[in-house]
Amino acid sequence: MRCPSCQYNGTKVVDSRPVDENKSIRRRRECEQCGFRFTTFEKVEETPLIVVKKDGSREEFSREKMLRGLIRACEKRPVTLEQLEEVVFTIEKELRRTGNSEVKSEHVGEQVMEKLAAVDEVAYVRFASVYRQFKDINVFMEEVRELLKRNPSQN
Repeated sequence: MRCPSCQYNGTKVVDSRPVDENKSIRRRRECEQCGFRFTTFEKVEETPLIVVKKDGSREEFSREKMLRGLIRACEKRPVTLEQLEEVVFTIEKELRRTGNSEVKSEHVGEQVMEKLAAVDEVAYVRFASVYRQFKDINVFMEEVRELLKRNPSQN
């Protein structure tokens, strides 16, 4: 590994520890020439996960994009960033577990709504109203009725 300070091509590992639920290794390194210390991360290179949109176009799955959508749906709601990150982590893990390199955006959206309903019902309705593009109040009310059927304790 090349030293970022002096560009010497010799470093030694001073410390290694697992991070990110044992998916990565954090290594502290020291340059053998100048003594500069720096950190590197080693992780398994994952196959790209491609999302097939409704119009047939394709784009790479983005944790950040999903998290931004969840944050927007949860504005002014008692939902922590950690909860939302866990939702994103869980969905991505489930999508990758299927073994398919491509997934339909509809499937991703349904997964998000399923997980979000368990976290915060108001955020769920907000997300659903954008995702399902409610045309009028009747469609909106039908979604709320479905939510109430799933969670009868909320009545």
